[in-house]
Amino acid sequence: MLFIHHSNTPLLQYSMALNTMNTAETTVDEIVNVSTHLTRMAREQPYKRAVVYPAGRDRQKRVTYAHMTFLQLEQEVDRLAHGLKMAGITRQTRTVLMVKPSIEFFALIFAVFKTGAVPVVVDPGMGVKRMLSCYRSTGPKAFIGIPLAHVVRTLAPRFFKSVTIWITVGKRWFWGGQTLNQIRRPDWQPFQTADTGRDETAAILFTTGSTGPAKGAVYTHGNFDAQLHQIRTHLNMAADEIDLSTFPLFALFYPALGVTAVIPDMDPTRPALVNPERIIEAVNNQGVTNMFASPALLNRVGSYGKEKGINLPSLKRVVSAGAPVSADNIEQFSAMLNSDTEIHTPYGATEAVPIISIRSNEILGETRHLSEKGYGVCIGRPINNIDIRLIKINDEPIDVWTDDLLVPPGEIGEICVKGALVSRQYYEDLRATRLAKITEDGEIIHRMGDLGWLDDKGRIWFCGRKSHRVVTSDGTLYTIPCEGIFNTHPDVFRSALVGVGPPKKQKPVICIELRSSGTGIKKNKVKDELLELAGANDLTRNIQTVLFHNAFPVDIRHNSKIFREKLAIWAETELK
Repeated sequence: MLFIHHSNTPLLQYSMALNTMNTAETTVDEIVNVSTHLTRMAREQPYKRAVVYPAGRDRQKRVTYAHMTFLQLEQEVDRLAHGLKMAGITRQTRTVLMVKPSIEFFALIFAVFKTGAVPVVVDPGMGVKRMLSCYRSTGPKAFIGIPLAHVVRTLAPRFFKSVTIWITVGKRWFWGGQTLNQIRRPDWQPFQTADTGRDETAAILFTTGSTGPAKGAVYTHGNFDAQLHQIRTHLNMAADEIDLSTFPLFALFYPALGVTAVIPDMDPTRPALVNPERIIEAVNNQGVTNMFASPALLNRVGSYGKEKGINLPSLKRVVSAGAPVSADNIEQFSAMLNSDTEIHTPYGATEAVPIISIRSNEILGETRHLSEKGYGVCIGRPINNIDIRLIKINDEPIDVWTDDLLVPPGEIGEICVKGALVSRQYYEDLRATRLAKITEDGEIIHRMGDLGWLDDKGRIWFCGRKSHRVVTSDGTLYTIPCEGIFNTHPDVFRSALVGVGPPKKQKPVICIELRSSGTGIKKNKVKDELLELAGANDLTRNIQTVLFHNAFPVDIRHNSKIFREKLAIWAETELK
């Protein structure tokens, strides 16, 4: 009889070590920590690819890929977690993380979670000065970053006075600290996940600050756990799915859900300038079934695909978020998809996401025509019956919930949400917390800062940011419904309503970005046609000023959110 000895196989070693570790008082299954989801996946599907990364190109310019299975990724996380702990990064250590999308990025973020440390994540697109201010406001103790990030911090040391631990991901030059390779434990031993609880701080994620100062949303492990449940149940992803996320933070969810995450060959800070061929290449090379794309990236890839007659048969669903997605954009990209493949446009914010969603068939079949009439953009129905409420528009804090805050169906109000995925506070920012949070029986209701109304089918229509509404002596105008009227003009790429002048007596101005720059004569013709459009609708009748702008200022994260505050300043200057 032949006996085969398996004691040295990685999976058996892993299982034995994990079983030994789980004899401790607190087991992996009892801990509320994002990293435990990866641990479970390594146990259930060890040899499935967890992360795929475009490592380079051969002489024929064919892309070559590196990957880690779930077992490999989990063991790499353990190796790094041991190193982080030895370096002094332990439970509740606030840790700046500035690493590009890569296999190391995935391993590092899960390792930080596993130690119980708190990653501080800031959007680099907000500008270096604002980014550095965000970091300083959290008083971080550790800094993990690529060489370029360390160059920045050495040139601005006053922003990092609290940092005592420096780790370089890559080659260390003239600064101190250690490299990731130096702290990484060469031999694998399981790492005991910090026994974090549901209400313990897991991360500080800064908002983009597109409508004001960036704020650090405090995420608990319970918030992340609820997010994973929300995504898993809403998208109904199967075990064999493969994801391509063009936004790094979204990509992190998928290995925790057991889904293969493919990292695209692109600069994530410039989605509007992405090379469409590289995205299409990744989808077809890897058989991608699920793809996340900002509206700007969706438009660029969709436009290229339409021109070239490209099909993407492997895709089962596309998710687009970050800003309202136009029906034209959805229709254009849908031409590359199978007839039963839909584009989901979930709605949310850094503080609570995803909470509402709608699919492309409903948008293209019904709501797009209503948006063109000034209804706003339909963002759909609450996901999993999460508690969504609309309250009277108010710029002041509301400390305690009362039912008389509610507006009736059909009336525009501020969108609010209550649920396990909602962050409870901003980091050491009591004023911002008071303005955004309402308490109800010990639970938190988050004010989204967005306006909308509820129709008789249970759908919510987005009408723009509360801070962007234009209050005139004749009444209040809301950005998205008004812009929907002007966007129907064939020469208009996008429009933005802004107010010029003193509060409550603002002059409404519609800023227009054309699909292509035209001559003065053409602009005059388009202007006359736009004013005629405005005059034919009650919503826009009082808008009598049109200004043309070559390229709207937009957020760097998604290249889709329009900085209307900057446009308002520009418009005021233009009208002087």
